[in-house]
Amino acid sequence: MSNSFFYLHAEPKHANSDFINQLEAYAEKSLKQVYVVNKPLVHSKYTYDYEGGLIVLIPDHKIMILDFGEDDEAFEDYHLDVVEDLSSISDTYEYKDVLGRSRKWSKEIVYHSEQSLIQTPQTLQQLLQKNKLDEPLLRKKSELLISLFTGSINDIERVKEGIPENILDKIKQKIILFDGEQTRFVYQEKIKDLVRIQGLSGTGKTELLLHKLKDIYINKVDSKILLTCHNKILASSLSKRIPEFFNFMKVTQQIEWRERLWCVHAWGSQSDINSGTYRYICGKYSIPFFSFSYSRPFSMVCRMAIEELKKVDIEKVGYAFDYVLIDESQDFPAEFIELCQMVTKETVYVAGDIFQSIFDENIVSEIKPNFLLSKCYRTDPKTLMFAHGLGMGLFEDKKLRWLNDEQWQACGYEVDKVNNGQVYRLKREPLRRFEDLKEHNIQSMNIVKFNNRFQIHSRVVELIENLRLNNPTLEPDDIGIVFTLSNKVGYKLADELEQIVEERFGWKLNKAYESKHKVKGELFISNKNNVKGLEFPFVICISDFISNAKHERNALYMLLTRSFIQSFLLIPESISQSEDLKLASLESGLETIEKNDYIEVICPSEEEKQLINTNIEYDDQTQSAYEIAEAVFDELDVPSLWRDPIRGLITNISVEDITYDAVKKLVEVNMETLAIHRQ
Repeated sequence: MSNSFFYLHAEPKHANSDFINQLEAYAEKSLKQVYVVNKPLVHSKYTYDYEGGLIVLIPDHKIMILDFGEDDEAFEDYHLDVVEDLSSISDTYEYKDVLGRSRKWSKEIVYHSEQSLIQTPQTLQQLLQKNKLDEPLLRKKSELLISLFTGSINDIERVKEGIPENILDKIKQKIILFDGEQTRFVYQEKIKDLVRIQGLSGTGKTELLLHKLKDIYINKVDSKILLTCHNKILASSLSKRIPEFFNFMKVTQQIEWRERLWCVHAWGSQSDINSGTYRYICGKYSIPFFSFSYSRPFSMVCRMAIEELKKVDIEKVGYAFDYVLIDESQDFPAEFIELCQMVTKETVYVAGDIFQSIFDENIVSEIKPNFLLSKCYRTDPKTLMFAHGLGMGLFEDKKLRWLNDEQWQACGYEVDKVNNGQVYRLKREPLRRFEDLKEHNIQSMNIVKFNNRFQIHSRVVELIENLRLNNPTLEPDDIGIVFTLSNKVGYKLADELEQIVEERFGWKLNKAYESKHKVKGELFISNKNNVKGLEFPFVICISDFISNAKHERNALYMLLTRSFIQSFLLIPESISQSEDLKLASLESGLETIEKNDYIEVICPSEEEKQLINTNIEYDDQTQSAYEIAEAVFDELDVPSLWRDPIRGLITNISVEDITYDAVKKLVEVNMETLAIHRQ
């Protein structure tokens, strides 16, 4: 596995190879981010003639421009050109208000070796010690320059000027830098026709796809590019994000929709060739197109299209696309990716979420990603560990899911086995974004108990009051309240909270199940829908019990990991003996994480592992078709008027084919059909 703490974008030469190896070893041992480059990466136009220069970028250190050549005059020109170009990039992204003029910052936070390191060698330790920055403001400026070098551009309005004093603003204004693996994905030239990137929710997959899209769009000017995903809703969201992202990244080229760039969902409709990826391919190569039918799943129509395309001379007719980027690949059959490969001239980039399929039998044993994003930058590692443990039942006697060592590592865990392998200790590496939490002694994950439903209001109000007391700059939209209660109970709770928070705090309540988005200056509340892709400093998750159903566990995992400072799980204190035991196991598991920074879990026996896999395989069949349908309706927030017609379609599914995923796909497609007829 590649080192995510180290990134190299320079040609190792005899003169510098030993130094580069030392830097990589330092990054791995110290768990500090280290970048070694020879130019700014944000645009391919930045090139230099001098080949002896090397730039070392490490947070909390000066920018180190080093000479491993033998031409002092040429190196000085190289050093000045790099500073000049960096100043230009700073202007482009409006960093100058924080950084100031290059005349000043180049003296404060840029070091360049006045003599070649070949002639006057220094140890790495000496070099790092000489260039260590102690003043917080200079450290901040150094990180901003690193972000300009690597193209990990931060919103300067969020980063702001000066050094914040309270924990909320410290983490809000933290400068986000790509890690080594993320940077490699964005800038590495073509390595093969199919490139897979996988990672957990919150590892930045969609953001990286947008960076890759931008990089291709501005550097491959004659290319045709497709960004595709599973459904219309996500495609519509991405279509809006692309111009916003391009504007933010200061892309000056106009977006040529349907000439150079397509952003559509996977299937499409007969009436419009541009309505979907599969539809466009069928139209381009004059092969049969099949509309949705439950007896004809997407894997089947893609396989049929593949067989038809084998009869076509694609090189003669022309490729449909030069590059294809596929988001949320876990939603697709393998046949769709194969179909995209056939009609793509250069590279297909496939991004998927390992943990979204955590209840599948195989996570990484069949799909080997080229880029594995194991670090979740949205959520503190302790919260993530608890959410994973809760989602997989690791704290309970009967586990719901177990991974092999390779799969644990793919999900970002270091595996330490004790007691002859009977006990696993699963630990995650610390992240720069959350180092302030430890300094301020803040517990990122919390369990809060209530006696009955009527006490929920007071618990929520107490939490908000404490958050306001401890965070003077807290805004209403810094808090996200989410519930896994039934919609009927949850909506009633929201109505009651609406009046309470307005009277107590003077805040408006944004009911996201109605507004469908976050509203600035309003307290967010929603069911488990309308939360994907959002993040809050603080999340309050309300649940009436811990279900063993996989979609309910996955929902809790997803909701708890929306926070980047603290999550609070509100749960009843006593429902039944089994629930009390479950709650006690969660509290014990969280206590271990807080105390030791790892999950400690007894490894299941081989018989238990087999039973776990069997339970996963038949999990959906433990529920009736009606129960599954109602759970899907709640997850997708299906309007009441649409539920009866869709229920009628579900009754036509044979009993052995009724699974949660099958019902969900059927509902999604029919919601789109009903929406079209309603317009």
